Amino acid sequence: MVKKLEIEERGMRWIDREEVAERLTYEVCLPIVREAMIAFSKGETLQLLRSILPLGEGRMFGVMPGGMGAGKCFGAKLISVFPENFAKGAQSHQGVVVLFDPESGAPVCLVHAGEITAIRTAAASAVATDALARKDARRLALLGYGEQAGTHARAISRVRALEEVVVWGRSVERARAFAAAMGKELGLPVRAVETVLEAVAEADVVCTVTSAAEPILMGEWVRPGTHVNVVGSSFAGPAEVDIELVRRSRFFVDSREGVLAQGGEFLRAKAAGVVGDEHIVAEIGEVLAGDVVGRTSAEEITVYKSLGHVVQDLACGWWLWESGE
Repeated sequence: MVKKLEIEERGMRWIDREEVAERLTYEVCLPIVREAMIAFSKGETLQLLRSILPLGEGRMFGVMPGGMGAGKCFGAKLISVFPENFAKGAQSHQGVVVLFDPESGAPVCLVHAGEITAIRTAAASAVATDALARKDARRLALLGYGEQAGTHARAISRVRALEEVVVWGRSVERARAFAAAMGKELGLPVRAVETVLEAVAEADVVCTVTSAAEPILMGEWVRPGTHVNVVGSSFAGPAEVDIELVRRSRFFVDSREGVLAQGGEFLRAKAAGVVGDEHIVAEIGEVLAGDVVGRTSAEEITVYKSLGHVVQDLACGWWLWESGE
């Protein structure tokens, strides 16, 4: 633990991508995210809905301010999303998390936001999977082969004893390359398939981690007992799964307010008159706290809609700052 020096003596610290990746392991991150989401759902944290500035051609700039509660750290994430970066070998999410000291109000740390986002998003899905998926879940389907596909494979493998991973993507060649690399890393059978239907046909857990503007996963394809993490779309408009899956599922969210304002898949189903606001069973923090039951049977389909929230970033960033040298 860092000795608490005066802010003036310590100055502003920069925690780069390499340090985030090295220190923010899933063993560290999962409990941090879990506690952050419990605190969020208990109303102990503070945050505003993210502001998104469209930059054209699918590019965006987002501002996410928040605080961990009275006497705790506060700050903001400033993040750009450039989807084409993946094809260039760079992160699609670029930015910083700015942390402020709760005692002096001074900014104390900047953290690489792209790497925090990659790790904590997958950690949140893993926490939700642990709470909602069947205990005997063994087969994971990844829809998408980008950075979040890799982090989700790593994170989900921490909460379930996976026996197989299946990946689908728009480019079969890239999906095969991803499968080969991930299989070697995880020591598991990882195979690429040509259709979404084939990917999810025998899946116990499905993670949608694409930039799709229109649904790629249809509810009729998802077998009873499956848990689905819907991750790729983070604002109103794009949707990765169809209205039927929303309707069929026991539907959970990271933030009720957030999804009612910015959850593309839910908003489409609501606009079609298929579901109402009451279809949202609970926030995942309520399930984690034991206030709401998650899965109620082995046959039901559960969905976790993830938008990602700044309390996750702040909690992870503050741990990195406070525990660093």
